[in-house]
Amino acid sequence: MDLEDAFQVVGEFGPYQKRAVAVLVLTQVYMACQSMLIVLVGATPTYRIEQDSVPPSQQELFQHVTFTEDIDSIVTEWFLIKQQAYKVSLAGSLFFAGLLVGNVVFGPLSDKIGRRPVYLTGLFFEVVFGYVTALAPSYEVFAVSRLLVGLMNGGIGLVCFVLTQEYVGKSYWAMTGTLTSMTFAVGIALFGALGYFIQPWRSLATAANSSGVLFFLLSVTLPESPRWLYSQGQTERAEEVLRYMALRNGNTANHLMLQRVGAAKAGNHDKRGAGVLQLVLHPVLRLRTMVLMYVWYACSLVYYGLTLGASETSGSRYVNVAMYGLVELPAYPLCIYFINKHWAGRRKSMASFLCLAGSACLCTMFIPENTGTFLSVTSLALLGKLMVSAAFNIAYVYTSELYPTVIRNAGLGVCSMSCRVGGILAPFVPSMRALHTSMPFTVFCLSGLSAGCLGLLLPETLNGPAAETLEELSSPTHSRVLESKALLYEDDKWRSNHK
Repeated sequence: MDLEDAFQVVGEFGPYQKRAVAVLVLTQVYMACQSMLIVLVGATPTYRIEQDSVPPSQQELFQHVTFTEDIDSIVTEWFLIKQQAYKVSLAGSLFFAGLLVGNVVFGPLSDKIGRRPVYLTGLFFEVVFGYVTALAPSYEVFAVSRLLVGLMNGGIGLVCFVLTQEYVGKSYWAMTGTLTSMTFAVGIALFGALGYFIQPWRSLATAANSSGVLFFLLSVTLPESPRWLYSQGQTERAEEVLRYMALRNGNTANHLMLQRVGAAKAGNHDKRGAGVLQLVLHPVLRLRTMVLMYVWYACSLVYYGLTLGASETSGSRYVNVAMYGLVELPAYPLCIYFINKHWAGRRKSMASFLCLAGSACLCTMFIPENTGTFLSVTSLALLGKLMVSAAFNIAYVYTSELYPTVIRNAGLGVCSMSCRVGGILAPFVPSMRALHTSMPFTVFCLSGLSAGCLGLLLPETLNGPAAETLEELSSPTHSRVLESKALLYEDDKWRSNHK
């Protein structure tokens, strides 16, 4: 039997898989705390300088500064103000730079050596570097630790997401993917609450990191992905894992046997290898990757850009952190509903949410600033964030379904890399107000609308078979007209070169 038939016997989402997925999904709370850490530990309180002119040296400045707000952060400990203020943003940028590198390195690595060892190793070192952050004796150590935490966070985030998909039957992929994103949003809100009760920055960093120890201990018992084992030709080990899952689910699968595949097909071990290079060389993957990279880039640019704009509202910083996490939650039930409907599916839902996010940004141009009505720039920006959060969630689920198992993590890694580029550029967009007040929202509007339109070029994956190897992409089931033309072109080119 093939893998999908095997999951029908084992149980697509039995008690054991529910426990395994729960561990992976709850790990997102820890990862969200690490992602948002700099927002609170790098908080800059109000202060005054006790003389008319700023002293010429930074050392003299320390002696004349009085912080008027009772906050313990890296700013107050290392006096990161005035000429040193950039160091707070630099620490945040280093974390996102680590995410970018982690996406690129860990994705292909887990496709090559396995999901489980990469995930456990990354989680272990993220916890270790997290404690280095909390105990950092100087800013330099703190900054390097944030880079390393980001490196691990970016890598295991992908592997964690893929494992939640590969432990269950394909019909539950959308649900597990949505739960992962939903829990991340809850994690942001919980971090805001944690920061309210634990305000000294070292104590907060320690508390936020300690949950990682629990999740690591729970994750040690998780098995390797049976889908990855099967894609690598390790059929016996895949059967062993599936039988173990069936046993824990209370099902009998003693005679479960997967169909054998050739070594060349299992893992697609040709000369080029099933790595990042295939995303460029394979005609179908090349087109999909180009479109998906832009979609992820636009999602990130609009998401983080709107977040920065919405965060200008006054009020408690702890409430604001929680609110910008909770505002995403309504997006996920919408995703679950729409992406499983035959008249909407993954493709149309993602494109529609992106276009709605762009349209919300467009509407802000016609609303006067600082209006006291319900329909204000802030409410439209939050509506845009709600829509782009839904698109972002679908992009994760949709992308994992568009790539075969042998190259899924590499594909997600490259897409996440372009996502990080959008996140890095997002802070610069608000500065375009110098050209015109509506320019930032114009950028977000065009990004959302263009990504939504491009997303329609991708094939629908709802109720379709999941591709395990690269060869399966050549079938009409896995391609649209544009991709079919690309395949024909490559085939004609190959024939002409071998005449």
